[in-house]
Amino acid sequence: MSAPQPRPGPPARSGAATAIGWTLTLGLNIIAPILTYGALTDRGWSEFTALLLSGVWPVLDTVVHLVWHRKMDEFAVVTLFFLALTAVVSLVGAHSTRALLVKDSVVTGLFGALCLATLLAPKPLMFYFGRRFSTDGSAESHAWWNGLWQFEGFRSVMRRMTVVWGLAYLVEATARVALSYTLSVDAMVVVNPFLIYGTLGLLVLWTIRTAKRGRAEGAARAEAAALAAGAQG
Repeated sequence: MSAPQPRPGPPARSGAATAIGWTLTLGLNIIAPILTYGALTDRGWSEFTALLLSGVWPVLDTVVHLVWHRKMDEFAVVTLFFLALTAVVSLVGAHSTRALLVKDSVVTGLFGALCLATLLAPKPLMFYFGRRFSTDGSAESHAWWNGLWQFEGFRSVMRRMTVVWGLAYLVEATARVALSYTLSVDAMVVVNPFLIYGTLGLLVLWTIRTAKRGRAEGAARAEAAALAAGAQG
């Protein structure tokens, strides 16, 4: 069997399209929910209702992605599943701000468990999340990303990322549940976004560094293989 051949880098992406995509993702998943919660509570809405309604923005982000690319990928499926799960657990049981904070922690904990469970699947969850954010959604860019799976180093990085994300969200969920019963509701409303977005931010930074290191190691291995082939020739 012939050894896997190095693939060219990702197809060129439109800078404008990339900027728009990231702006929508960050705006609808982070900025808009925070602003919505603050605006509603300032106008006398209950904390529970404000928290619940601020979760509509991530749903809109998923809808925009589906309309833009006109297809349902694995990332969208997982996102829709957890948005639906969040809605269900938010509406059942006790309707209080503290209960909603605890229910949100359950959802993130389930996400962490899902990450670890996908290690038993042919491809781990971070492979699909990586494809969502490392490509422009075109068939060409998807083919490039899918082709990277043939390299052992790439597979190892995807699995390592999945383990780290899974464990991190299990720890985050456990900490948020404990704090939800330890701190006052007012204090937890302030702390909660820092836990959510702080965890996400640290994971994203670590993921970017790991991906850059993986690309550098891959390039070094490819260069070494080329030199070895040249020496043999």
